[in-house]
Amino acid sequence: MMQIIKNGGNLGREFIKKLKERNEETNKQVDIVVSDIIENIRKNGDKALNEYTLKFDGKLPEKIDITKSEMKELTKMCEPAFLEALIRAAENIKDFHSRQKQQSWLSTKQNGVILGQRIRGLTKVGIYVPGGTAAYPSSVLMNAIPAKIAGVGEIIMVTPPGKDGKPNPNIMAAALTAGVDRVFLAGGAQAVAALAFGTETIPKVDKIVGPGNIYVATAKKQLYGTVDIDMIAGPSEILIIADETANPKFLAADLMSQAEHDVLASAILLTTSEKIAEETISQIYTQIDKLSRKDIINKSLDDFGAVIVCDNIEQAVEFANELAPEHLEVCAENPMEYIGKIDNAGSVFLGNYSPEPLGDYFAGPNHVLPTSGTARFFSPLSVDSFIKKSSFIYYTKDALKPAQDDIIKLAQTEGLTAHANSIEVRK
Repeated sequence: MMQIIKNGGNLGREFIKKLKERNEETNKQVDIVVSDIIENIRKNGDKALNEYTLKFDGKLPEKIDITKSEMKELTKMCEPAFLEALIRAAENIKDFHSRQKQQSWLSTKQNGVILGQRIRGLTKVGIYVPGGTAAYPSSVLMNAIPAKIAGVGEIIMVTPPGKDGKPNPNIMAAALTAGVDRVFLAGGAQAVAALAFGTETIPKVDKIVGPGNIYVATAKKQLYGTVDIDMIAGPSEILIIADETANPKFLAADLMSQAEHDVLASAILLTTSEKIAEETISQIYTQIDKLSRKDIINKSLDDFGAVIVCDNIEQAVEFANELAPEHLEVCAENPMEYIGKIDNAGSVFLGNYSPEPLGDYFAGPNHVLPTSGTARFFSPLSVDSFIKKSSFIYYTKDALKPAQDDIIKLAQTEGLTAHANSIEVRK
């Protein structure tokens, strides 16, 4: 079970160092396997894709391409309450991401110069959606809706078939709700490679987004440059800052909500109260037995979970910024006062009634977030993730004249005489 570290200053830093070392580890064997899969897909297309589907998923689907009418039929198999919840979540996600949309702009100057920036959506985007026991309809919404708002020309989704060779109805319902254009039954590193290179069936895309296991994440990493990707995702993380006013029952539940994702997930509580620390551990023991993934939770909390008792809230905030967690909850008396102090976090949840699953499913902000400390420089998935920008310049003859000598001097200083000549011939 989770350890309590009462000397936050020294032992807390040692634990943080251990977590950082975990984030830096790479699996060389996975790299080799994925590299072979990518090369096979690049050379052999659908033939290789079918072989991998049979090997890893157990059965080839009758057809790999799922039509809109087939998606609608599959949606009829879903629970009405699930479909209603899906629609309400989609509305919140649309509302939040619509506010991120940028506009092209143009600026004119008195001397006739025109400068500007053109913004438009990418032509084709591929979304990877896990299947089987890790089928997450919410991820379909979080990836596809911002792409749609950005004006992406075509959204292509790949998802593994079930053991019966058929698609997951809940995933199909989410795809319809989010506006996915085409769906293909393929999973794993092979599906990522198929999107990157294109096959006889699956179109080549410009960018690949979406969560997956270590093989999917490694494939995205290796194919970056052939296509763009959203980010390199690691195991899920939650960090909670709590003062003496926090509710240990809530803290325990929230820590376990992330620990259940993966045995490598990390769940950390930073608190200024020993009483809160001990009561939270007690609550974990009380709640865990009724949870379906308690074995995963126990392993995760044993290896990468901790309760660190800090000297004060300022030290907790310092630790949080150093770890740069994927999810950061602030369960304190006045949580709003910490917004300007938390610089490194994927998504911040303020107050006792803003638990992390609220962000995962419903509130509207994206749940595709930077992990493994990359919140220091990465941002959550957004509408910006699906656009490209081009600048444009227009100068008249008279506008160029006063700039000519400066350009020539800069070019000659760099030894680029052809650059200088391009200006000279216009004098």
